[in-house]
Amino acid sequence: MSMQFGSDAEFSNKTGVTLMNTPIGRVVAQVMGAKDGVELTEYPSMIRVDGTGLLDFDYAELSDALGMEFDGSVFEEISSTHYGRMVHLDDKTILFASPEDAAEYIGFDLTTK
Repeated sequence: MSMQFGSDAEFSNKTGVTLMNTPIGRVVAQVMGAKDGVELTEYPSMIRVDGTGLLDFDYAELSDALGMEFDGSVFEEISSTHYGRMVHLDDKTILFASPEDAAEYIGFDLTTK
């Protein structure tokens, strides 16, 4: 399989994160895997969560599924590598495939001067 890099490469519109394959990580992966456009790949020690456009880890939704408080610190404990722009908010963590889509959260000015 040959991969092509450079100006002819296409934007994948994909983003993702690796979660630890622990009881908490498995529940988070199950919640995320039930969403449209999200694909899970399970390995013995980790679970890949890949999505199209963005991944929205809603802390209230995850807290309900886990039966315990889920917040940014728990997300940081169970996650390792990611690709895409990651934005931590008080009530969720969002991963964006496109930095332009994250612009309002990261203070990136999209206007030309």
